Amino acid sequence: MWDAILAPIENLMAWALTFLYNLTVQAGWPSYGIAIILLTIAIKMILYPLTIKQVKSMKAMQNIAPKMKEIQEKYKDNKEKQQKEVANLYRDAGVNPLAGCLPLLVQMPFFIAIFFVIKGFHYESNPSFLWIANLAQENPSDPLLILPALAAITTYITSKQTMTDNSQQNKAMLFMMPIMIGWFSYQFPAGLALYWVVSNFVQIAQQWWLYRTPAVSQKEAR
Repeated sequence: MWDAILAPIENLMAWALTFLYNLTVQAGWPSYGIAIILLTIAIKMILYPLTIKQVKSMKAMQNIAPKMKEIQEKYKDNKEKQQKEVANLYRDAGVNPLAGCLPLLVQMPFFIAIFFVIKGFHYESNPSFLWIANLAQENPSDPLLILPALAAITTYITSKQTMTDNSQQNKAMLFMMPIMIGWFSYQFPAGLALYWVVSNFVQIAQQWWLYRTPAVSQKEAR
């Protein structure tokens, strides 16, 4: 099933990367790094409607977080009652707690596909970019650790932007996830780390812009 889903996306990604690289050649600055950056921005723009839905859901969850905490404290000794009251809170507020997860699930095949494309791509020339000698190289992908550091920092910022409550579990994930991403960025091809960093920068900008808008309506949060 995964092959059936990923194969068309991988083929599309490979074609797009080749197309964008050829554009850089025609522009006189042949660069697979620039091609990966352009491809990342294009993907984020295509998936922007999903980002809107995700942020609206997160904002709605943040709005009801104080009431949810009250319910959890009030019925901490009665889990069945607690679950019932939380469900009623979701219903009355018109919030679907799963709405924020769906956009992430939809984006996962794109991330997995770009991983395999960058790792197994047939480069027509040496895929160097700025201080990176080879974007396809693994372990260490970036000897200066700039990309892994940026990957960790930007992951922290995007996670902080979408954090809906200050529970101990969320606080732990807020710090653990950037560390994991930074380590993966060090181990995996630098091209993938570049993709992740650019994607996060675009995500930060999109979420910042969306969080500037007034509180989401009940209808938008569903």
